[in-house]
Amino acid sequence: MNLLDSLDLTKGDILKIFDIADRIEKGERFSLKKHPILVLYFEKPSTRTRIAFESAITELGGNAIFIDEKTTQRTRGETLSDIAKILSGYSDFIAARLYKHKDLLEIAKNSSVPVINALDDLEHPTQALADVYTIRNHRKNLSKTSVAFVGDIATNTANSLMTVFSRFGGPFTLIGPKSVNPNATYVNKAREYCKVSVTDDIEDGLEDVDVVYTDTYVSMGEELEAEQRRKLFAPYQVNSAMLKYAKKDAIVMHCLMAHRGEEITGEVIDGPKSVVWEQARNKKLLNKAILIYLSQSEDDHLE
Repeated sequence: MNLLDSLDLTKGDILKIFDIADRIEKGERFSLKKHPILVLYFEKPSTRTRIAFESAITELGGNAIFIDEKTTQRTRGETLSDIAKILSGYSDFIAARLYKHKDLLEIAKNSSVPVINALDDLEHPTQALADVYTIRNHRKNLSKTSVAFVGDIATNTANSLMTVFSRFGGPFTLIGPKSVNPNATYVNKAREYCKVSVTDDIEDGLEDVDVVYTDTYVSMGEELEAEQRRKLFAPYQVNSAMLKYAKKDAIVMHCLMAHRGEEITGEVIDGPKSVVWEQARNKKLLNKAILIYLSQSEDDHLE
């Protein structure tokens, strides 16, 4: 079993992962059947995802091996299929952060161990699981909770968050420039479960919203378009004035890294409405729950 796409996650899958996370939080001890090795194969930089996975597998009695793609024989033409076969022969899990989703699928196709999507151009499912878990901690009834993603509504983070959150039935709104179109595959899938709205109108889009979420304007691989993107998304900065349109008790989320003064102001991300730091801490908890969940599917056991 792999964790590659938020599109493949059912509500039942998500609830099982959340249940494991809840039990960990209550002090229940989990252990994998054998001393597990997690390989982190990354083409892109990472701070939180890498450390969250490394600390998660360590606390489960295993070890992480980080591999920067630039230091491998991939740079000399080795195929991903060969790399996947080798890495899975040395490990119990592979978490891959890649530029292209199709390359992730190639690794999964040739791996003999579970493969986890640690971010690619289409998806960031482990982030979305941590995000929705955090939302649930503040809004117990997700079916009556409304979320608005503000800014670049075509990002991998928006895709995965919308898809995972939709399984619980609450309304989801994408707020961004008219010239930016969200990924139709993810919008249409989410609409099978909940109401999804797309608008460029900030005031209308944030009306009665419980959760305001934003992300960087310039994702990894888009650096050459940085100035153009900053100008395009500048009107959608999450600031105190914008938050007046949402519910008074709305919470603010950001998957980090943040650029204070661009997509979000410092007074908001460090302010009383922000749950950003709890959201970041939950990445380790949910990554641990994901590893246990995938292990149980491989006949590992609870201690």
